[in-house]
Amino acid sequence: MHQLILDLLPDTPPRLDNFVAGGNAETLTGLASWLAPNNREPSLLLWGEAGAGKTHLLRASAAHYSDAVADPDLSSIDEARRLHAVDNVEALSASGQIALFNLFNRLRAMGGRLLSSSSQPPRQLALREDLRTRLGSGLIYRLRPLSDGEQLEALTAQAAARGLRLPPGTLDYLLARAPRDMRSLMALLAALDRYSLEHKRAITLPLLREVLQTPSY
Repeated sequence: MHQLILDLLPDTPPRLDNFVAGGNAETLTGLASWLAPNNREPSLLLWGEAGAGKTHLLRASAAHYSDAVADPDLSSIDEARRLHAVDNVEALSASGQIALFNLFNRLRAMGGRLLSSSSQPPRQLALREDLRTRLGSGLIYRLRPLSDGEQLEALTAQAAARGLRLPPGTLDYLLARAPRDMRSLMALLAALDRYSLEHKRAITLPLLREVLQTPSY
């Protein structure tokens, strides 16, 4: 299923305006204000559980993006950039923590900014105390996953926008078997639409099962 989702992810890059906010409207507004060119707040941290949309928002920020899971030492940091986004800071190695601490100080000195994300609030992160203090000194927002009802509402709206006629239970079946982040769910809905058109078959639960079991979809 993981490889299937990777194959399905849309080419459309993450943007603030295609993020399904649900109960995170205040956080989305706060992030948009922080990203404004005239904002001088040096850091903003988003925290929340997996699937809440942290990576989407960091990538939507147009900052130089680094993922501590893939690069725990932060060896790919471009020090010339004034806006950085570092995802999953709890995964930083010891050298990566030093690199982020130094980056934070350089950005603050030069008027740059750091956007970061974590699975927990800064005070609960198993990081160096000086780095934890830096990350906790700026704006902090919690991202909450969409509720089942909010996800169902968003998928229903997307299906309607595509002109899809879905039999009862289709979206509930999808929600019960697919990854729960909205990017993956939207990708699967798009795949269902494409598969239905290519095979000239109406959308049914058996058709959805075929999509979920077909590697190329």
